[in-house]
This record gives sequence, C-alpha cells and structure tokens, in this order.
Amino acid sequence: MEALMKDLVCAPSRRHMLASGAIGLTGLWVCGNAALAEQGLAPTPACHDGDEPTLPETEGPFFKPRSPQRSDLREPGIDGQPVELSGYVRTRLCRPIPGVLVDLWHADEKGDYDNKGFRLRGHVFTDAEGRFLFRTIMPGLYPGRTRHYHLKIQAPGQRSVLTTQFYFPGEKQNRSDGLFRRELVMHVAKADDRLLARYDVIL
Repeated sequence: MEALMKDLVCAPSRRHMLASGAIGLTGLWVCGNAALAEQGLAPTPACHDGDEPTLPETEGPFFKPRSPQRSDLREPGIDGQPVELSGYVRTRLCRPIPGVLVDLWHADEKGDYDNKGFRLRGHVFTDAEGRFLFRTIMPGLYPGRTRHYHLKIQAPGQRSVLTTQFYFPGEKQNRSDGLFRRELVMHVAKADDRLLARYDVIL
C-alpha cells in the first residue's frame, strides 16, 4: 500500500459530482468522487487539447459479450479488497462524452475468470459529464500477468470500440508482464476499507 500512496498527486475539485438521478449512479458517484477529492487523485492524464487517445490493449481470451448493466459487480461469495473504479471519458479536445458504454471484466481474488456466468462482469453508461463508476474488487494474480482490469469502451453512434486494460501502481509483476503499459496505470488511494482507483479515458 505504501507503493500505491506514492502515486498520489493534486486533487480535482469537489464540483465534479454527478447530478441527482443520472443513470442510477448518483449515490455511488457522490461517495466515490468526494473520497477521490479527499485522497488527492488527479486526472489520468490531465486533459489538454490534442491529447493522444488511450492506448489499446489485447482483449485476452476471457471476454464475454452481453454482460449485465450494473455498476456494482460484487456478489455474495466474492471475496477480495473492495475497489471503487471511476473516471471520465473525453474527446481529444477534452470534451465529455455522455452515453459511452464502459464494459468491465476481470479475474477474482484467486486469479480466476468466470467463463460460465457473469461474476465480476458488467457495464455502465457514462453520465452527462462523461463519468463512470464501478464497485468491484482488486483482481488476483495468475501466471504471466500482473493485476489488471479489462475494458471495452464504445462511444454512442460509433462502430469502433476501444479495448484496453488498466493497471495498478507499485505492483512487482508490472516489470515482468509483457503487456503492461505505464500509460495505463490508474491513480489509486486507500479510503477506509476500500481502494479508490481512477483512470480517465481519451477517445
């Protein structure tokens, strides 16, 4: 955890809170966003006109289409460190993109994927400000890979899909994972019994 805390930088303001009632995430986002501000998690990257798009990554062998629409991926019987993963989706001109499909899937705390059902799989749509939030757990390790989340991100009305992965800072296995990209490392901080993770996507 000390390694995670070294990655903290200046805080965004509290004014970036989800408007009441938007896509059913109000309570989750207000809680998560306030904690993000308190813990000092900055945008990833800070948005400037002309930013490069978020790097694509391999899909991997475990993607399943038609995941359920839900922001909370935790279910009875799922153990592991709770994580609130949030961020914004913006254009290269720093404009928020509402209605973006954000599909998340990842391994459980033992490093296993559910290939029969949809445990630790789900999708949400960004709100009017381009924000998304998931409640899930920290993924476990498995041979050859560091800890990571898989995502597919698609703007409304677009056929192209960004497939990428988000990584945790300070992980020893980052150095040996051939797919790891520093540009895809989340900002992470501890808040009570959970971790707050943030990554802002540029399409």
